[in-house]
Amino acid sequence: MQQQNGHEDSLNQVREGDVPEQDDLCGHAAETAHPVVVNPKRRLGRGPAIGGILAALLLGVFIAKGIRTRVHAEETLTTTTREDAVLSVAVTSPVQGAEAQEITLPANTQAFIDTPIYARTSGYLGKWYADIGTRVRAGQLLAEIETPELDQQVQQAQSDLAAAQANQQLAQITADRWTKLLAKNAVSKQETDQATQDLIARQSVLSAAQANVRRLQQLQGFEKVYAPFDGVITTRNVDIGALIQAGDSNSPKLELFHMASTDKLRLFVPVPEVYANEVHNGDQVAVTSDAIPDAKFTGTIVRNSDAIDISSRTLNVEVDIINAEHKLFPGQYAFIHLPIPPSTSSMTLPSNALLFRKEGLRVGVVRDGLVQLAPVQIGHDYGAKVEIISGLVPQDQVILNPPDSLAQGERVNVEKGDAE
Repeated sequence: MQQQNGHEDSLNQVREGDVPEQDDLCGHAAETAHPVVVNPKRRLGRGPAIGGILAALLLGVFIAKGIRTRVHAEETLTTTTREDAVLSVAVTSPVQGAEAQEITLPANTQAFIDTPIYARTSGYLGKWYADIGTRVRAGQLLAEIETPELDQQVQQAQSDLAAAQANQQLAQITADRWTKLLAKNAVSKQETDQATQDLIARQSVLSAAQANVRRLQQLQGFEKVYAPFDGVITTRNVDIGALIQAGDSNSPKLELFHMASTDKLRLFVPVPEVYANEVHNGDQVAVTSDAIPDAKFTGTIVRNSDAIDISSRTLNVEVDIINAEHKLFPGQYAFIHLPIPPSTSSMTLPSNALLFRKEGLRVGVVRDGLVQLAPVQIGHDYGAKVEIISGLVPQDQVILNPPDSLAQGERVNVEKGDAE
């Protein structure tokens, strides 16, 4: 009877949902020595509990993974920010020994001989024989001037000369006669001296008359205008019938022609003071012109001013060039290519590595990952490169295109080397 009541109590517990522990069940079964009857609803009640546990575990895994991902992202961001804060730079090393360079300087081209031609006698232009562009030889007739007034002056002078000659001859005869009479004591010494002095005066008048005739005849010779040298007529300012007034270089309106000798040209080039010591008389230089891009000429440095112009700080240099083919013209813009010899006692560096600071010229040198602002002294400026006289050694890593904010002791990353 008691056993039956215990069995009923177990069933009631199962019905009420109380699940006894396994050890209690086993102990109770051993005591009763009767099989336990399990309710089917009990097995169905454990499934949701296990599902909840698995869901909780899965949720925990997702939460842990999310936290880990966020922590890794924060660490990556911190590392990236720290790396980005360090400047990355490209570097190069100075080149030992300056390379042979060439500087291009503008030059003014002039004719070897360039002169205006003026009239030396007044009159009217009768004929001209050369126009602009005409190549003439020395002594070639260029124009003829009609001078009727001068011709009359010549005739008058010749008449005065004839009268002076007659007077001189009469004075000569008189002086000779009086000299002979004085020897016989037929005349006085005073009268003889007067005759002699009159002869001297007549001779002076004759000499003046002769000089006047020669002067007018020379002016007559200027009626014909001749070319003074071989060259080309570059300007003709008069025409037939024009009134010509005698003039010179101080009266530019009276210029008849302008001539230039273009077989040889002079090129004047202002050389900057820093390159003045590289100019040597007798050296040959290349000459080019934008008007003839495919042509290259050879000129010779013939002389220089041997003094620096105080206003421009340049040395005036003359370069002569043979222009037998007349490819270059006077007044044309040309360029002189002046060679700069190499130097073995210095180094070259790209000009974009220089820093202009109030303390002076500096370059950024990377040493042990840190920036050192090294003071340097430059020699020649080659444009894209500069010559470094002092302040660097060939092993230095010099920063290219340094920012203005580059500071002493700043940590940098070397991005690449020898970048030029």
